[in-house]
Amino acid sequence: MSKPTANWEKVGDKFYRKVELYKEVFDQDLELENYHAAGAPYSGAVAIYRDESKIYSYRGSAGAKASIDVYSCAGKLIRRINWDKGTIKGLGWSEDEKLLVVTADGTVRCYPDLHGDFTPFTLGNGAEEHGVQSCKFYSTGFVALLGNNHLISVARYDEPRPKLLAIPPTADVVSWAIIPPAYSLSRSVEIILAIGQTLYVVDATDAEDRDFTAGPFRHISVSPRGEFLAFYTEDGKVWVVSGDWSEKLSEYNSRAKTVPKDMQWCGSNAVALAWEDEVHLIGPKSAATKFYYDSFLHLLPDVDGLRILTNDLCEYLQKVPDETVDVFRLGSSSPAAHLVEASSLLDQKSPKADDLIQLIRPSLAEAVDTCVKAAGHEFNIHWQKQLLKAASFGKSVLDLYSSDDFVDMCETLRVLNAVRFYEVGLPLSYDQFKRLTPERLIARLTNRHEYLLALRISSYLHLPTDKIHVHWACEKVRISTADDTTICSLVVKKLHGKSGISFEEIARAAYDEGRVGLATSLLNYEPRAGKQVPLLLGMKEDNIALDKAIESGDTDLIYHVLLHLRKKLPLASFFRVINTRPVATALVESSARVQDKDLLKDLFYQDDRRLDGSNLLLEEALSSPDLPASLAKLKSASKYLADGKDYTFQRTALDDASKLLKMQETMEKDLSSTPTSTPPVLVGLSLHTTLFELLKLGHNKRAMKLQAEFKVPEKSYWWIRLRALVSARHWLELEDLGAKTKKSPIGWLPFFNLILEAGNSRVASGFVGKCVGETSTKERVEMWIKCGLLVRAAEEAYRAKDRGLLEGVRERAGGDAGVEVERLVGLLGRGR
Repeated sequence: MSKPTANWEKVGDKFYRKVELYKEVFDQDLELENYHAAGAPYSGAVAIYRDESKIYSYRGSAGAKASIDVYSCAGKLIRRINWDKGTIKGLGWSEDEKLLVVTADGTVRCYPDLHGDFTPFTLGNGAEEHGVQSCKFYSTGFVALLGNNHLISVARYDEPRPKLLAIPPTADVVSWAIIPPAYSLSRSVEIILAIGQTLYVVDATDAEDRDFTAGPFRHISVSPRGEFLAFYTEDGKVWVVSGDWSEKLSEYNSRAKTVPKDMQWCGSNAVALAWEDEVHLIGPKSAATKFYYDSFLHLLPDVDGLRILTNDLCEYLQKVPDETVDVFRLGSSSPAAHLVEASSLLDQKSPKADDLIQLIRPSLAEAVDTCVKAAGHEFNIHWQKQLLKAASFGKSVLDLYSSDDFVDMCETLRVLNAVRFYEVGLPLSYDQFKRLTPERLIARLTNRHEYLLALRISSYLHLPTDKIHVHWACEKVRISTADDTTICSLVVKKLHGKSGISFEEIARAAYDEGRVGLATSLLNYEPRAGKQVPLLLGMKEDNIALDKAIESGDTDLIYHVLLHLRKKLPLASFFRVINTRPVATALVESSARVQDKDLLKDLFYQDDRRLDGSNLLLEEALSSPDLPASLAKLKSASKYLADGKDYTFQRTALDDASKLLKMQETMEKDLSSTPTSTPPVLVGLSLHTTLFELLKLGHNKRAMKLQAEFKVPEKSYWWIRLRALVSARHWLELEDLGAKTKKSPIGWLPFFNLILEAGNSRVASGFVGKCVGETSTKERVEMWIKCGLLVRAAEEAYRAKDRGLLEGVRERAGGDAGVEVERLVGLLGRGR
């Protein structure tokens, strides 16, 4: 096994290494010099497409077809996108591995899935007229440079809203680069343009000249976190300045006679210049080293390093992590280096192992941590094991040490080694894995159809697996040629018992493929009606959608379906759909009663619900302020019941209501022409209230006319009359009524009670004597007392020869009344 430092190169005071990831990546027939290449971040997929400006070997009609080929880093073809949609001016990746293709006319295609369809949008803002020249991409968006030097920014791929930035000068752009919003001082995307001898910084509001005079600059590159800027000048020099433009940090002279084809940052520590088969790596203080290759190469920058891609190999160039330097640097005396050596001596059963442990014992915990971290940064499995073995040895010597980091690193390395395997082709570094997160790694494996590996990693890391299963099922229904029943059975059997499965998503995939029957069958297994119903409506399975919504018991969902059906169907068809579903009918009725009375009338008419329809018209008539309209509605309500034999009473009541309204109108007119006080408002009142108002105002003849016309019972009329007279305080009329009338249909006790409640005890006392047949002696005595006539109460008790009552009156009496009561008590005593 070669030493871990064998591929290290010292650049200044830092070490860099090239890690060989994969060999024999592409066929030798593939001429990489004739292709553009773009790599997704976090060691993601590589997309290549032919450079139309270069001449290439003719390889038959098949080779002449333009395409975008998506490969893994190991050279495994993931997808081929046939392309005949115009010249490609931009090809890039988002942070979540969405492929973006921008054409010369400003059309953009976003491929969210490595095997799925695309979402198109256009840049607008003059892109079609002036044409797109080139594009620069970052994690969530990109910027397009048009032929007139205008810059169009798209900040988000999920909600693309192309925005025109500030207008720079119209001179030719030599080169350009972008600073992503996350790392710019303005927190919005900034563009650096090399125009003429100087540089411009453009954002949404301004295009500022930075007054650089060393141009033209052939290449511009921004470090991954925006801390440094690198510029390649016409005379072959590389300038590195700080991200705030305040300081020039270094200057390197490449002495090259030809301009490099690319310049990229290697992490945030060094700049790489690439010619066809040569790479210059420039570190701080202008230190540099050179690498040579046997074939054409492409530089694919990443967050912590640089992928170098040729036909023969895929390498990863990165700064050697500090922990790895501490352990493996030649002559290192760090505790971690001693711990690794002690572990090796222990394997040889040498007693010197204990001597080394004792030497570093004060720093042993730190040495263990360093070995664990260094193991994570290693790509070679042998050295991973050696470092973890050393860490295990060290922590076994310590009395107190938490093994959580050690266990986590073991789990992480198992995952990393699995995805780095050439058949998968995801050569993630440890830092990339931490930034990517396990969940997003699972999503990448799922998009590559590596379902088994994704499931095993999810199980190993205790992550949910529902999205993996759903993705598999969606792909199954898309590509399978079996019949619908077979596919449905297979999917349901495979996903039976799995938690969190969304059959709606699978059904939607089936529907998108035109397999409506399969989609309907799959939706039967979706437990959430809120997921079923929208898709069923989209599939035009309206009746099934309504039944599912009713089964759910969710009134909002039912209303959603009903509103959809109401807009879509003719009224008669809509009523036929809901007539067989009482819940739907009830909801339509309750909603229409508040919002759409005409719909409610049509519903009652359609269902032959004559009484309900008539009642609705009656409600409108009673609430209408316009008398002719009310009469018309009452007439319509009566006609509504004309053909029904069971509605005689209702029709009579409606006719009486119309008659009452007309009589009320006539009386109002008559009374308003009479020079009296303010005329009463009668129209719209009930019959009893109308009688009350008329009697209260003294219009007895009109009240009697209404009584006779509507056959108001005598008792009811007397009650209304009594309340009206008491309310109007017509005491003389009440006294006269009591004096002239021998018998009351309602008795005389109500007269006494209501008049006394109104506060007139004098008039009320006149009705006590008329209540002889209605009340007992004791009640009459109490009535006299309530009127304040204690002597009359005593006389009532005396006449009844009831000494107990008389004694009770005497206890309440005083003054002259007391003397008289005392006299009656004495008379009653002598008579006994």
